[in-house]
Amino acid sequence: MIENQKIRPAKVIGPLGEPLTLDTLPPPDTTRWVVRRKAEVVAAVNGGLLSVDEVCERYGLTVEEFAGWQRAIDRSGMPGLRVTRIQHYRSLYERQQKY
Repeated sequence: MIENQKIRPAKVIGPLGEPLTLDTLPPPDTTRWVVRRKAEVVAAVNGGLLSVDEVCERYGLTVEEFAGWQRAIDRSGMPGLRVTRIQHYRSLYERQQKY
């Protein structure tokens, strides 16, 4: 029975250093995904507040879309989440990998 219980933190540290809880995450009906909101959702998963499956169900995302957010943060930090700069950061990352 204990294996089925998941221990979750009550809060995690967000991308800007603020505490994040389930109540302070973006609302489930969010349609406009700005950089800060994407980063908060990624931080919630990385901190164990929510699982990837829960995030995808809650926000209507695909696993691939969420994984893209995670990759963007890993590669370029929060600026990598900016939709208008995806190509720029992708080419920078690819150049860095060559050297």
